[in-house]
Amino acid sequence: MGRVSTASQSSLSSLPSPGRADVAARLRDALLAADFTADGLLELLGAPAYAALARSETVPALRATRGDTPLEGLVRLFLLQQPVAHARVADVLPVEECLDSGWLVRVGGHEVAATVDVRPYGGPDGEDWFIVSDLGCAVGGAGGIGNRDEGVVLGVGGASTTLAGITVRTPVASALDLGTGSGIQALHAAQHATRVTATDLNPRALHITRLTLALSGAPEADLRQGSLFEPVADETYDLIVSNPPFVISPLSPEGSRLTYRDGGMGGDDLCRTLVRQAGERLNPGGYAQFLANWQHVEGEEWTDRLRSWVPRGCDAWIVQREVQDITQYAELWLRDAGDHRTDPAEYAARYDAWLDEFEARKTRSVGFGWITLHRTDAAEPAITVEEWPHSVEQPLGEAVRRHFERQDYLRTHDDAALLTSHFALAAEVVQEQVGLPGAEDPEHVVLRQHRGMRRATKVDTVGAGFAGVCDGTLSAGRILDAIAQLVGEDPVSLRDRTPAQIRLLIEQGFLEPAIP
Repeated sequence: MGRVSTASQSSLSSLPSPGRADVAARLRDALLAADFTADGLLELLGAPAYAALARSETVPALRATRGDTPLEGLVRLFLLQQPVAHARVADVLPVEECLDSGWLVRVGGHEVAATVDVRPYGGPDGEDWFIVSDLGCAVGGAGGIGNRDEGVVLGVGGASTTLAGITVRTPVASALDLGTGSGIQALHAAQHATRVTATDLNPRALHITRLTLALSGAPEADLRQGSLFEPVADETYDLIVSNPPFVISPLSPEGSRLTYRDGGMGGDDLCRTLVRQAGERLNPGGYAQFLANWQHVEGEEWTDRLRSWVPRGCDAWIVQREVQDITQYAELWLRDAGDHRTDPAEYAARYDAWLDEFEARKTRSVGFGWITLHRTDAAEPAITVEEWPHSVEQPLGEAVRRHFERQDYLRTHDDAALLTSHFALAAEVVQEQVGLPGAEDPEHVVLRQHRGMRRATKVDTVGAGFAGVCDGTLSAGRILDAIAQLVGEDPVSLRDRTPAQIRLLIEQGFLEPAIP
């Protein structure tokens, strides 16, 4: 049994018809009945083969699906993109309807093949969703890495799940998924937004997003074609999310342009433009959340570069998760396009073009991370730019929301107001003491979070004692007075020097304002 040809087609005629909602609903029911879900796949394939499939390695999954159960047939058909005998799936799927609407095609006389990749995806509350994408991208081969045409639409990846995890999920009236791709962000947004708009420069992506929403049983989105904010004109939203084509690639023809990753602007201009224009598209109190790449330029602090992107009227939290030198970065994206499999001389020329671009822009390295804006219209915006390469606990959406809530609290409370306020130690915070065995006092005390960002911060004995007592019952001033009496320190002096430490503990999420 040979592999189906998976060369990507720019024509929308190669995709299923999204207008047949009845077929999508019947196909969804059939997939669920056969346990074609994220949990069902994990049980069938086992953890090693399941993880290998996420890395586009199919051999373990092929070996795990050599039986004749309905689920094994569906995995081969929709995930491994192998032709399957018509008779094998006739009792599992509405085959004729799927053939008529384009989800399947006939291969030879007795086999059928999928026209798109359909991947089970578990929603945050246990929902069974399906992400549709172009054939080949997840399994290599003719239409996969190394032979992608410009309009290819990828499925679920690490970047898309990262963005979904950090997004604030409060109920909103309107949400915008800018650069929707396969529709995963629009699918998430549909669960808590009354109205979802999804845009993309690529009409193929809009078509596939409609398939993803239909097959997942989600409401239809308002789909619009165009670049950046052009399709929505001056409309405003409560939530904007975007996993944009952020790759910093050469503008020359040698750059192997791919719509899903290459934005067509020089350097990091696309990400900068997107962030700067987002502020005026946000309703008061709204959030805009992006993944982005940015240049580390010779003679410029990267933190200053990112601060300059933040639009007026918005608080911002920018987190740099990773930095690559320009050679690592170029090699990563040359491999992504399959350029490493070309003629060595051609590969060298393309590699050279990337390095020429970086040299011309005085770029030393490239950062990757998250950017969140919160429109507050405050006179003094709170902008946090930090490097955090350490592990975090996803989902982080609630942690992001509370970060901005704390920033607003600190902005509106001076030191005197802090001392009259009540605080509680955040959940999952532990204290660690480090020192020589037998020593009377520790060398230093560390507070450590086991949730969210999983931060750790050094505190002095006063800070540790203060945090340990905070349970919302006593004001900060009264706690400091008690500590001063205990350690024999002047209470006025302690009240004067401690608010800065309290502010840091609040900002980093170790302490939370409490209602007495």
